[in-house]
Amino acid sequence: MIVYGSSMSPYVRKTLAFAAEKGLEVELQQAGFGGGPPEFKLASPFGKMPGFKDGDFLISDSTAIITYLEALKPDPNLIPTEPRARARTIWYEEFADTIIGACVGKVFFNRVVAPKFMKREGDQKAIEEGVSVDFPKLVDYLETVAPASGFLIEDRITLADIAVASPFANLAHAGCPIDAATHPKAAAYVAGILARPSYAGWVAKEKAMLGAA
Repeated sequence: MIVYGSSMSPYVRKTLAFAAEKGLEVELQQAGFGGGPPEFKLASPFGKMPGFKDGDFLISDSTAIITYLEALKPDPNLIPTEPRARARTIWYEEFADTIIGACVGKVFFNRVVAPKFMKREGDQKAIEEGVSVDFPKLVDYLETVAPASGFLIEDRITLADIAVASPFANLAHAGCPIDAATHPKAAAYVAGILARPSYAGWVAKEKAMLGAA
């Protein structure tokens, strides 16, 4: 199975971590920003990361890929089967993909992607809005729900944790980490998920890449 994209994308990183927590082997092939093999363009007709290939099956979008992987290998189930737990898990994924993702778009794109990879200045107004308006709301909310167990649902790793932690890695890469002094529970929670083997290697590689860029 092949995932197309870059682990710098929170959606690609989420997909890679989900596969790892499932015990599924996937290969990451670099794609995006107009590049990538022909299969990527077939899998993702609008060029969005991640794309995915399993034999003759091609699809894009992290949620669609994760849904496929969950059905392909039901155990361990990372999307709970109990109705309320499942609904809450999907809420957390949506929270991560859309609400945290919007903040990542303002901060990470303009502080990292634009200057380092596109060689152009980022939108400083968007950065300021993301850092001073959006980010505080995110961490305030996470501080209220971050559990002592270290996991958001059923006291075990699920898609909820995998989804929520991923975009915070981007924000940290962009110089906007969670402050453990003001938000200790949120900081410890995200750090704990990103320290898992499914995430730690990717995050370390990204830090090295950004340091060299």
